[in-house]
Amino acid sequence: MTAEFPQQAGVPEAPRPAEDRRHMIRRRALTLLIIVLLIGIPAGYLVISAGQSRASGKDKEARYSATGLTEGWPSKLQRRLYQVPIPNPAWWVASYETNNWKTSRLYVEFETTDAGLSAFLTAMGVQQGDLERDDITISDRDRDVTGWTFDGPGTWSGLVHEQENPAPTHDVVVNHDKPGYPRVYVVSRTVP
Repeated sequence: MTAEFPQQAGVPEAPRPAEDRRHMIRRRALTLLIIVLLIGIPAGYLVISAGQSRASGKDKEARYSATGLTEGWPSKLQRRLYQVPIPNPAWWVASYETNNWKTSRLYVEFETTDAGLSAFLTAMGVQQGDLERDDITISDRDRDVTGWTFDGPGTWSGLVHEQENPAPTHDVVVNHDKPGYPRVYVVSRTVP
């Protein structure tokens, strides 16, 4: 029996058989596939994600750069934060929110019934008797923001409902032009 000795340094190995062409092409194709999977797919995902994020930013920019009221109810969160309990029934509802470092405001207008107006005022913590005839409590600045004008026909009344911070202050104006169906204008402002 002969013992096999480990190959000594400096002694050349026996030559390997040459890799056949099909095996080499298959190996290179597999390497290329792995590179595409490891680099190409995440890069493609990043491109798609960046495009979606950019489009979302443009949508938000358009929505928040709009001026004036937008038809539709404010979100439940806005109604809760600004303490604007729009009654049911209410129609012709429109709202607009502005925010800056000093004050945040929610502008809301809607039409309701006499009972809806009473419910709205009670939920805010005031009564219909607190409305003062011909008292336009919404400032010129806020009217400019919304485009509201309070010079049309009808009986106008208003009130200011001040609360301690952080609770919002409400400026309310009501147009009683259509008997039984008052139109309500509210500016609720908070100081962050």
